[in-house]
Amino acid sequence: MAPLPDGFSYAEWNATYNGLSFGIAAMGSATIFFWLQLPNVTKNYRTALTITGIVTLIATYHYIRIFNSCSEAFTVSSKDGGDYTVQLTGSPFNDGYRYVDWLLTVPLLLIELILVMKLPQAETVSLSTKLGLASTLMVALSYPGEIQEDLSVRWFWWCLSMIPFCYVVFTLTVGLAEATSKQPSSAAASLASAARYLTVFSWLTYPFVYMVKSVGLAGPAATMYEQVGYSLADVLAKAVFGVLIWALAMEKS
Repeated sequence: MAPLPDGFSYAEWNATYNGLSFGIAAMGSATIFFWLQLPNVTKNYRTALTITGIVTLIATYHYIRIFNSCSEAFTVSSKDGGDYTVQLTGSPFNDGYRYVDWLLTVPLLLIELILVMKLPQAETVSLSTKLGLASTLMVALSYPGEIQEDLSVRWFWWCLSMIPFCYVVFTLTVGLAEATSKQPSSAAASLASAARYLTVFSWLTYPFVYMVKSVGLAGPAATMYEQVGYSLADVLAKAVFGVLIWALAMEKS
């Protein structure tokens, strides 16, 4: 839980506030949609769709906690109808909720993709275990750098976390290519491929957002870009990805 920098403008606070609010709305509505769709898919794919809803439910909870922590950390006021001013209240802004969320949801995201692709059981277990452990290690290694202000320490942990990150991305792009081509229809293969590459695309945004504070950008602007960037990436990686999982389950049903 790194201390918040002072000097937020109203625009920077507003972007951060709305970015977190957007995360709550997107994840919450996605959860309702996924679980309402459970009766419309065959039993073979209900586990994958249930996990999809669990992922967005966990994300909804943590976004509410981050949003509340953000609200308590700032006070916004206006004198005589003039411009708004933003001040810190002294309450901590606990962004650690985001990493707790990722520890739970990132492995589940990969597992739901493996399940909906309906691979042979041995391959399903093997891939789910390897990708789940690699993604957990990736998140765990990135957190120590996230809470550091020392740039050399941030880069050190970034490099370590990129090792399991590259393994997961390689598996999604290359390791699952053959399994994708064996889907029962061209539409199913196309949806599976789209889910794989959306995951890769959304995941590639995280290392760059992480580096925001490592390339000289600091203060309120860095915090704003970080919070908005992570929120948008999360919506892509969880809610939009979940819609593709649902579409694939419907197609194969």
